[in-house]
Amino acid sequence: MSSTTTGQGAPPRRRRLSGRGRRDAVWFLALALPNIVLIALFTYRPLLTNVYYSMLDWTLGSASATFIGLGNYVEFFTSTAGHASIRITVVFTLVTVGGSMVLGLLLALALNARIPGTAIARSAAFAPYVLSGVGVGLVWLFIFDPDFGVLAWFLRQLGLSSPEWMNDPTMALVMVMVVYIWKNLGYCAIVYLGGLQSLPQDVLQAAQLDGAGPLRRFWSISLPLLSPTTFFLLITTMLSSLQAFDILRIMTPTGRGTNALIFESYLQAFGGYSRAGYSAAISVVLFLMLIVITVVQVRFVENKVHYA
Repeated sequence: MSSTTTGQGAPPRRRRLSGRGRRDAVWFLALALPNIVLIALFTYRPLLTNVYYSMLDWTLGSASATFIGLGNYVEFFTSTAGHASIRITVVFTLVTVGGSMVLGLLLALALNARIPGTAIARSAAFAPYVLSGVGVGLVWLFIFDPDFGVLAWFLRQLGLSSPEWMNDPTMALVMVMVVYIWKNLGYCAIVYLGGLQSLPQDVLQAAQLDGAGPLRRFWSISLPLLSPTTFFLLITTMLSSLQAFDILRIMTPTGRGTNALIFESYLQAFGGYSRAGYSAAISVVLFLMLIVITVVQVRFVENKVHYA
């Protein structure tokens, strides 16, 4: 009885790693530690440094800076320019994400047709996505030129005048959204095309035998089964739109009407203001926005995803 009680009351012995377990741990550290160090040095360290800079009143290039705490954040959220930057970011993201996904799905349906030439059409549709944003912006600047552009010539044939795309803030935002949707349309189309080709054909054929038309089959069967693809595209395209910079910078260098958060951060630091601390605060705001949007999508939107 006493021996049993003593055995039950004794503290559990710690398990020691076997020789193989120690070797596996050493190999894991040897392989993972360099990557962990690089990530810490080139990702998390700059991130934490940027958070510190965002609390400084610091002119870029100056050897001294003043700690002002949350002063840059207060200025951003209370200023008219800060509100305009947030509004432009929201409008640009919603339009480009929605436009790319909706038009990409329609294009994918067309590319999924079994007709000659679809392979060439798929390559042509995806080509703009892999092009440089700088090159795309420069080409489209010639198209949108109100005096000598292709679009201006086409409008003159119809008896219309070309809008001042570069000088009107509203039209400038429309211009860059059109170009951004065009550039990313092929990406959404190819991803949706892969989703369409992976749909269970027996289910679609059974629905056809039951008398369901093409529109009914798409709305009731194909679209719900494409929800994982839609969820993936929603995350990737939204994160991409929130970080869009190259096309905005090339087509509207001054940022008039197109100063989304990341572009506004660039303008504040390198666009003549040299406000490094304020620019860092805008970057932190964008970073927090990206985290919140990703968490919300994964937490709530994923619940609506139908995995077959």
